[in-house]
Amino acid sequence: MPQTQVSTVSEAEVMDRLPQPISESATILQVIERAALNPNVDIDKMERLLEMQQRIVSRNAQADFAAALADMQAELPVIKERGKNANTGSRYALWEDVNEQIRPILGKHGFSISFRTKTEGDFVAVTGVLTHRGGHSEETTFSLPVDKGPGRNLVQAHGSSISYGKRYTAAALLNLTSRGEDDDGNGAGAPAAISEEQVLQLRELIESVEADEAKFCKFLKVDSLAALPAKKFDTAVKELQAFGRNNGKRV
Repeated sequence: MPQTQVSTVSEAEVMDRLPQPISESATILQVIERAALNPNVDIDKMERLLEMQQRIVSRNAQADFAAALADMQAELPVIKERGKNANTGSRYALWEDVNEQIRPILGKHGFSISFRTKTEGDFVAVTGVLTHRGGHSEETTFSLPVDKGPGRNLVQAHGSSISYGKRYTAAALLNLTSRGEDDDGNGAGAPAAISEEQVLQLRELIESVEADEAKFCKFLKVDSLAALPAKKFDTAVKELQAFGRNNGKRV
């Protein structure tokens, strides 16, 4: 009697043959497609379905953004500080160094970064926008005075401020860190800078006492308010308050 051969099927093959679950977004889309073919469809219901679909797509894109950003964090480099402020002697990372090192990593994980700028009087506002290929984006804005350093014309002053703004917004969006070229990694112990909210508080206080932000930063020996160590925030507030009480004789 001939033997019957029993074919063996792996678990993976069985799973492949089973009907695949339909995503929430695809389900809503199928409902929309069927409704669109119905000449008696309620327009209000159709609009609500479309809004639901958009919310689902947006939520999924946001989740993809967060997951990709988390995966990318471990690959982002510590940027060497090759720039030097001529007035204070403090060092900072150059935007061209930041851009060169992060661009291939951003591309690998489906991200791109772009910038918008807006000039208001003697200030330049730089908005950094981090976008993921899934469609979700996050942005932050940094406002700083036009960098009218020695020997710079107006165009160069604006360009310098925009470069600073790009560096700060990129660092905020990606949580980048930097260190001096010659500290051999010891920069990890550098003091944390003040938060964006504290920057805004200082800026509002500067305006209220009619101080000069650039001069105040020079007085504090920092490139900008955002670079002020957190432990010096209270001191900066007290200095500005004293400046206001003394009719502008300290800063």
